[in-house]
Amino acid sequence: MSDGIERQELDAAPPPPPRARVEDAEAPAMAEAGRPRDYLDGFLAAKPAVIAEGEPGGSIYDGVIDALKEIYDPEIPVNIYELGLIYGVDVTTDNHVVVTMTLTTPNCPVAESMPGEVELRVGAVPGVGSAEVNLIWDPPWDPQKMSDEAKLELGML
Repeated sequence: MSDGIERQELDAAPPPPPRARVEDAEAPAMAEAGRPRDYLDGFLAAKPAVIAEGEPGGSIYDGVIDALKEIYDPEIPVNIYELGLIYGVDVTTDNHVVVTMTLTTPNCPVAESMPGEVELRVGAVPGVGSAEVNLIWDPPWDPQKMSDEAKLELGML
């Protein structure tokens, strides 16, 4: 008979082990680990850093970039920003914007009109005090300066 009882005990599945819970952790053990009980409190309560209007992510800078993305090269159906013609956008503390750009070639048919159009569009962005465009040729533009979106649009990817 004892053989039957032992067999029933072996066939029965053991009870599952208790699950660990955060509530079960003792506060002193967490303090020894070097973190407070709810270590996300500080993260969730932190306020985002204030971004200046003229820095990337700021309203004026982003407005200028959006304006540049609305200007298209007349020969290539891609905007001048994605085409890689814009080398830099600088916004001073008094909201003066300086755009450094190039063209695909010095003989570009819009070499005279494009910088003026860029200056007008950037100057029309809300918050911009004045706009200036510096047209440079060094370093020269090459297709590697194009964004992936522009390359995809032109079938280069």
